[in-house]
Amino acid sequence: MTAIAFPAPDAGILGRRDLILAGLARLVAPECLITSDDERRAFETDAFTAYRRMPLAVVLPRTTAEVAAVLAYCHAEGVPVVPRGAGTSLCGGAIPQEDAVVIGVSKMNRILEIDYANRLVRVEAGVTNLAVTNAVSAEGFFYAPDPSSQLACTIAGNIAMNSGGAHCLKYGVTTNNILGVTLVTIDGSVIEIGGPALDAPGYDLLGLVCGSEGQLGIITEATIRILRAAEGARPVLFGFETSEQAGAAVAAIIAAGIVPVAMEFMDKPAIEICEAFAKAGYPLDVEALLIIEVEGSESEMEATLARIVTIARAHGVKVVKESKSAMETAAIWKGRKSAFGATGRIADYICMDGTIPTGQLPLVLRRIDEIVKAKGLRVANVFHAGDGNLHPLILYNINDPDEARKAEEAGNEILTLCVEVGGCLTGEHGVGIEKRDLMRRQFTDIDLAQQQRIRAAFDPGWLMNPAKVFPLDRRAA
Repeated sequence: MTAIAFPAPDAGILGRRDLILAGLARLVAPECLITSDDERRAFETDAFTAYRRMPLAVVLPRTTAEVAAVLAYCHAEGVPVVPRGAGTSLCGGAIPQEDAVVIGVSKMNRILEIDYANRLVRVEAGVTNLAVTNAVSAEGFFYAPDPSSQLACTIAGNIAMNSGGAHCLKYGVTTNNILGVTLVTIDGSVIEIGGPALDAPGYDLLGLVCGSEGQLGIITEATIRILRAAEGARPVLFGFETSEQAGAAVAAIIAAGIVPVAMEFMDKPAIEICEAFAKAGYPLDVEALLIIEVEGSESEMEATLARIVTIARAHGVKVVKESKSAMETAAIWKGRKSAFGATGRIADYICMDGTIPTGQLPLVLRRIDEIVKAKGLRVANVFHAGDGNLHPLILYNINDPDEARKAEEAGNEILTLCVEVGGCLTGEHGVGIEKRDLMRRQFTDIDLAQQQRIRAAFDPGWLMNPAKVFPLDRRAA
């Protein structure tokens, strides 16, 4: 696939590769520097696997001081840098250029402090998302953001993309669950932003850094909020005859002022794919499925579910199936969180990530189906319905250039539709390279110029994660 353009690598940097590698070798241990073709190949792409570029080198520092030294060196040499967590980005956020050094945080994977009294955890940025919850669950706490890749994705990547997950409807996305970060800027400066307090004085730089996609610096440590787990939680499956009915039910539940802990949507292709993989007990005789989870005491859950069932019945629900055990609950969520991987077993796909007002769900679901069918392709919809964060999986054959082109065209049309109905280009995956050339669909040139001025304040030479987020012809703004 060649639809997304990459800038030509700097011949001068490529010509100095041996000297640059020698300089990096003086800053980190041999096992932290990757230079061979075979080993670098593991870092040439992320989860947006349709595109790949071999980086100049890969550095895996072990401390903030090493990150600072490597960044200062790259800054002095004019070498671009691509930050990397676990490489689970679905928008190409960690795909490098041939003249760039990848700096990964995977070796910075320690939990530094757990403070139950103040409900916070301090971690190195390479700690995985799920590892935080696992570390505190015995004391009845959890870390709320739970992207589907939580077993592998790192806190650094979560902050870079402002990740969410199934439970963000009630508990918010990453920006609502972090208190502070240690950020290293391109010149090697180490900045402490925020901290253990719930609200830090001064400018909200933490809000600026969260979701900045590695363009302002590299996060090496983070202080994050943990929450007390609810008394109980119960997911319920709601099966509908049509996607439009399910979408209308979601809008009606939110309009009624009910905020479940999670509200997930699957259409029939996604139901069949996930059930074949997880054996979760999903109904196969419906066209759309909602997984709605409520939590609290037994009386609270019963009262909330009664209201939700009443609304669902008013919208033609066909199946209502409550989880009756911890095993059933685990299976239900295994199916949902395995959706992307399960889909990858049967076809190549592009996973889109747009966000819309929930009231527009019936219209947008119908239009997604029309857009993809018009290209002669298939789509499986699985997404966070409660906050309108869509994840249509457009199925295609990556080895067929015509299908690959049509899949990207369909994705662009879907994201444009999201903006047209009052939504935005991304909910949690970020812009990366995937949506870079669509930014003008949502922002004016004045908007983009202001964003770029802020970026340039941190990185005047545009060395941090270049060729991402902004259209390439906006580089000089």
